[in-house]
Amino acid sequence: MKNGQSARGLGVLLLAAGEGRRMASSTPKVLHPIGGRPMIFHVLRAANALKPGEIGVVVGHQGDAVKAACLAMAKEGGVSRPLSFVRQKEPKGSGDAVISSLSFLKKFKTAVVLCADAPLITYESLYALLRLHEEQKNQVTFLTARVRNPRGYGRVVRSPLGEVLRIVEDAVASAKELAISEVNSGVYCFETEALAAGLKAIGPKGPKKEFFLTDILEVARGSGGRIGAHLSAAPEEIGGVNTRVQLAEAQRHFNRRALERLMLSGVTIIDPASVYVDADVEIGKDSVVWPGAVLRGKTKIGRDCVIGPHCHIEDSEVGAECDIEMSKLSRCRVLEKTKVGPFSHIRPDSVLGPRARVGNFSEIKASRVGAGSKVNHLSYVGDADVREDVNIGAGTITCNFDGRGKNKTVIEAKAFIGSNTTIVAPLRVGRGALVAAGSTIDEDVPAGALAFGRARQENKAGRAKDGLLLNGGRKVAGGNHA
Repeated sequence: MKNGQSARGLGVLLLAAGEGRRMASSTPKVLHPIGGRPMIFHVLRAANALKPGEIGVVVGHQGDAVKAACLAMAKEGGVSRPLSFVRQKEPKGSGDAVISSLSFLKKFKTAVVLCADAPLITYESLYALLRLHEEQKNQVTFLTARVRNPRGYGRVVRSPLGEVLRIVEDAVASAKELAISEVNSGVYCFETEALAAGLKAIGPKGPKKEFFLTDILEVARGSGGRIGAHLSAAPEEIGGVNTRVQLAEAQRHFNRRALERLMLSGVTIIDPASVYVDADVEIGKDSVVWPGAVLRGKTKIGRDCVIGPHCHIEDSEVGAECDIEMSKLSRCRVLEKTKVGPFSHIRPDSVLGPRARVGNFSEIKASRVGAGSKVNHLSYVGDADVREDVNIGAGTITCNFDGRGKNKTVIEAKAFIGSNTTIVAPLRVGRGALVAAGSTIDEDVPAGALAFGRARQENKAGRAKDGLLLNGGRKVAGGNHA
């Protein structure tokens, strides 16, 4: 946009009224996720970056759900421009959707029209489109791309000098026109006055009696208007999503872009083909992500981390110099220089570290594991506050649920919990206390005390054979009998 152009001079319209029948889904098409966000969110964000006076959204099928989702996304995702919603009563094509929006569009000198089911559209292409439109003083400018397989797209017919003559739909194109690889994206920039005049001139077509925006180009050209086209440098961005197959294809392109962004910022991705990241994932420089990692939601990874093979991390924060190996983390915080895994499960509302260690087949739920503390093997720590430099032995369980509610365990600094200990909450283990292996603890342990809660060992005379104790000719199961 020109520096002097008022924001009220530009409006953006998103077409989001389609039923999406080919998705075979009860979810509105534009709310299906790409990169962890509904696809319309990515279009909204690109539109917002143009800094228009307002963004209009045409809704139809399940319009209330789409409207509610857009408002929520705008609040959460940083869409700062005002949103307006227009309802298309019947699905009669893109032209009819714009006709339904004329009262919104007439507030602006220039209007950009986007498809909400094309989530790969970029701000860079939209900005270049708008700039070309202004520089050439066009009445209509649209975005094009050269694709390997143009089947199904409208072909862009140009003169020998490169001027845009018309768009020919695939179904009615001649053999020569079908050989054209430059296609229409469905993204337009209009002078609103020319758009309104063109909408009055076009009529319904086909068995469904639909109105098509492409017809406006011929109307504008016939009245002496100038038509321009901007060729996209990224052909995948024009692809619309109408089926689950196209959804997966769009996701593949989106993931590649996200990984490239991370790699260019200093992150090593060992095998990009096997790593998945959502749109809002952040990773610090010099971190390494190994194959099979899945990073979702608003996950933030610090610098110099190692995210090992087959990790699943969602909506979590991992501090600098952490090592996460073959583990699942959900809505938790892992502070610097902490090691997790392999095969650990860190559940929501847990905080680990700094310099903590949670090892193989251990589960942490809604708990704090303090600086330098270790939960190395086969343990469950739930609703607990584990302070600094605590060692929790293998097989330890905090019994936090009494059948009615959750109870808290507090283990103070430098305590030592022996292997195979059962801690029946609520209780507190004092600073520097030692709990003997194999104990069941159901009372507070004072600081510095030794606690044990297990039956006294008793050995019977006799000799063991084949897993049985022979005692005076009587077989007794097991090696110890009380």
